[in-house]
Amino acid sequence: MVYHSSFVDEEGVTKACGCPLLPLKTHIKGPAPISDQDKIDIVDESISFFRANVFFRNFDIRSSADKLLIYLTFYINLALKRLEGCRTLAIGTKAIISLGLENVPVPGEQGFPFPGLFTFPQSPQEAELFRNYLKQIREETSGRLLSCAYRSNGTPNKWWLAFAKRKFVNIIVT
Repeated sequence: MVYHSSFVDEEGVTKACGCPLLPLKTHIKGPAPISDQDKIDIVDESISFFRANVFFRNFDIRSSADKLLIYLTFYINLALKRLEGCRTLAIGTKAIISLGLENVPVPGEQGFPFPGLFTFPQSPQEAELFRNYLKQIREETSGRLLSCAYRSNGTPNKWWLAFAKRKFVNIIVT
Protein backbone atom coordinates (compact mmCIF):
# COMPACT_ATOMS: atom_id res chain seq x y z
CA MET A 1 0.00 0.00 0.00
CA VAL A 2 1.25 3.43 -0.94
CA TYR A 3 2.15 5.91 1.80
CA HIS A 4 0.11 9.12 1.72
CA SER A 5 0.87 12.53 3.13
CA SER A 6 -0.36 13.35 6.61
CA PHE A 7 -1.01 16.96 5.55
CA VAL A 8 -4.71 16.65 4.78
CA ASP A 9 -6.07 19.63 6.71
CA GLU A 10 -5.35 22.57 4.45
CA GLU A 11 -7.30 25.37 6.10
CA GLY A 12 -5.41 28.63 5.92
CA VAL A 13 -2.78 27.24 3.53
CA THR A 14 -2.09 29.21 0.36
CA LYS A 15 -2.47 27.26 -2.88
CA ALA A 16 -0.94 27.69 -6.30
CA CYS A 17 -1.85 25.51 -9.29
CA GLY A 18 -3.99 23.32 -7.02
CA CYS A 19 -1.01 22.56 -4.77
CA PRO A 20 -0.82 23.63 -1.13
CA LEU A 21 2.25 25.74 -0.31
CA LEU A 22 3.02 23.78 2.85
CA PRO A 23 5.35 25.07 5.56
CA LEU A 24 8.98 23.93 5.46
CA LYS A 25 11.77 23.61 8.00
CA THR A 26 14.15 25.66 5.92
CA HIS A 27 16.63 28.47 5.85
CA ILE A 28 16.31 28.84 2.08
CA LYS A 29 14.57 32.01 0.96
CA GLY A 30 11.27 31.50 -0.82
CA PRO A 31 7.48 31.69 -0.61
CA ALA A 32 7.03 28.71 1.75
CA PRO A 33 5.94 29.49 5.30
CA ILE A 34 8.48 28.52 7.96
CA SER A 35 7.61 25.42 10.02
CA ASP A 36 8.68 24.55 13.55
CA GLN A 37 11.98 22.66 13.59
CA ASP A 38 10.53 19.89 15.77
CA LYS A 39 7.61 19.15 13.41
CA ILE A 40 7.69 16.85 10.39
CA ASP A 41 7.27 18.67 7.08
CA ILE A 42 6.49 17.45 3.55
CA VAL A 43 10.21 17.06 2.72
CA ASP A 44 10.70 14.76 5.72
CA GLU A 45 7.69 12.73 4.62
CA SER A 46 8.90 12.50 1.03
CA ILE A 47 12.36 11.28 2.01
CA SER A 48 11.08 8.80 4.59
CA PHE A 49 8.38 7.39 2.26
CA PHE A 50 10.55 7.43 -0.89
CA ARG A 51 11.99 3.93 -0.71
CA ALA A 52 8.52 2.41 -0.29
CA ASN A 53 6.58 4.66 -2.68
CA VAL A 54 9.05 4.36 -5.55
CA PHE A 55 7.98 0.74 -6.09
CA PHE A 56 4.39 1.65 -7.00
CA ARG A 57 3.16 2.10 -10.54
CA ASN A 58 -0.08 3.76 -9.46
CA PHE A 59 -0.63 6.37 -6.80
CA ASP A 60 -4.16 7.24 -5.71
CA ILE A 61 -4.45 10.84 -4.58
CA ARG A 62 -6.30 11.36 -1.31
CA SER A 63 -5.39 15.01 -0.73
CA SER A 64 -3.70 17.79 -2.64
CA ALA A 65 -0.63 17.28 -0.43
CA ASP A 66 -0.30 13.86 -2.08
CA LYS A 67 0.33 15.70 -5.35
CA LEU A 68 3.31 17.41 -3.76
CA LEU A 69 4.46 14.06 -2.35
CA ILE A 70 4.33 12.58 -5.87
CA TYR A 71 6.32 15.51 -7.27
CA LEU A 72 8.96 15.25 -4.54
CA THR A 73 9.23 11.47 -4.95
CA PHE A 74 9.92 12.04 -8.64
CA TYR A 75 12.46 14.77 -7.79
CA ILE A 76 14.25 12.53 -5.28
CA ASN A 77 14.44 9.85 -7.97
CA LEU A 78 15.92 12.43 -10.37
CA ALA A 79 18.43 13.63 -7.76
CA LEU A 80 19.54 10.08 -6.93
CA LYS A 81 20.02 9.46 -10.65
CA ARG A 82 22.37 12.48 -10.75
CA LEU A 83 24.21 11.26 -7.65
CA GLU A 84 24.58 7.72 -8.98
CA GLY A 85 28.07 8.21 -10.43
CA CYS A 86 29.35 10.57 -7.74
CA ARG A 87 31.85 8.74 -5.54
CA THR A 88 32.30 11.43 -2.86
CA LEU A 89 30.09 13.87 -0.99
CA ALA A 90 31.92 16.83 -2.56
CA ILE A 91 31.24 15.62 -6.10
CA GLY A 92 27.65 14.77 -5.15
CA THR A 93 27.14 18.26 -3.74
CA LYS A 94 28.32 19.79 -7.02
CA ALA A 95 25.91 17.56 -8.96
CA ILE A 96 23.01 18.55 -6.72
CA ILE A 97 23.87 22.24 -7.00
CA SER A 98 23.89 22.00 -10.81
CA LEU A 99 20.50 20.25 -10.63
CA GLY A 100 19.20 23.10 -8.48
CA LEU A 101 20.33 25.68 -11.05
CA GLU A 102 18.24 24.11 -13.80
CA ASN A 103 15.02 25.75 -14.92
CA VAL A 104 11.97 24.59 -12.94
CA PRO A 105 8.99 24.18 -15.26
CA VAL A 106 5.43 24.68 -14.00
CA PRO A 107 2.25 22.99 -15.28
CA GLY A 108 1.60 23.84 -18.90
CA GLU A 109 5.27 24.37 -19.73
CA GLN A 110 7.51 22.04 -21.70
CA GLY A 111 9.36 19.64 -19.39
CA PHE A 112 6.87 19.52 -16.51
CA PRO A 113 6.89 15.83 -15.50
CA PHE A 114 3.21 15.38 -14.56
CA PRO A 115 0.77 16.99 -16.98
CA GLY A 116 -2.69 16.91 -15.49
CA LEU A 117 -1.54 16.44 -11.88
CA PHE A 118 -1.62 20.15 -11.08
CA THR A 119 -3.93 22.75 -12.57
CA PHE A 120 -2.54 25.29 -14.99
CA PRO A 121 -1.68 28.66 -13.45
CA GLN A 122 -4.44 31.25 -13.79
CA SER A 123 -2.00 34.16 -14.02
CA PRO A 124 1.72 34.83 -14.50
CA GLN A 125 1.94 35.72 -10.80
CA GLU A 126 0.55 32.32 -9.79
CA ALA A 127 3.00 30.60 -12.16
CA GLU A 128 5.92 32.51 -10.66
CA LEU A 129 4.76 31.79 -7.09
CA PHE A 130 4.51 28.06 -7.87
CA ARG A 131 7.88 28.05 -9.67
CA ASN A 132 9.55 29.73 -6.68
CA TYR A 133 7.92 27.29 -4.26
CA LEU A 134 9.04 24.28 -6.32
CA LYS A 135 12.55 25.72 -6.55
CA GLN A 136 12.66 26.26 -2.78
CA ILE A 137 11.30 22.81 -1.96
CA ARG A 138 13.69 21.16 -4.45
CA GLU A 139 16.69 22.92 -2.87
CA GLU A 140 15.57 21.91 0.63
CA THR A 141 14.99 18.31 -0.46
CA SER A 142 18.41 18.18 -2.14
CA GLY A 143 20.19 19.34 1.00
CA ARG A 144 18.45 16.78 3.20
CA LEU A 145 18.88 14.02 0.62
CA LEU A 146 22.67 14.43 0.64
CA SER A 147 22.76 13.41 4.29
CA CYS A 148 20.89 10.20 3.39
CA ALA A 149 22.73 9.39 0.17
CA TYR A 150 26.19 9.79 1.72
CA ARG A 151 27.59 8.47 4.97
CA SER A 152 29.26 10.73 7.52
CA ASN A 153 32.69 9.86 6.07
CA GLY A 154 31.62 11.14 2.61
CA THR A 155 31.25 7.77 0.87
CA PRO A 156 28.07 6.83 -1.02
CA ASN A 157 25.34 4.96 0.82
CA LYS A 158 24.52 2.08 -1.53
CA TRP A 159 21.22 1.45 0.25
CA TRP A 160 20.00 4.82 -1.01
CA LEU A 161 21.77 5.16 -4.35
CA ALA A 162 20.49 1.74 -5.47
CA PHE A 163 17.04 3.35 -5.78
CA ALA A 164 18.28 5.55 -8.65
CA LYS A 165 17.58 2.60 -10.94
CA ARG A 166 13.88 2.47 -10.00
CA LYS A 167 11.14 3.98 -12.17
CA PHE A 168 8.48 5.89 -10.25
CA VAL A 169 4.97 5.54 -11.77
CA ASN A 170 6.65 4.17 -14.90
CA ILE A 171 8.54 7.40 -15.67
CA ILE A 172 12.09 6.84 -16.84
CA VAL A 173 14.41 9.48 -15.43
CA THR A 174 17.27 10.56 -17.66
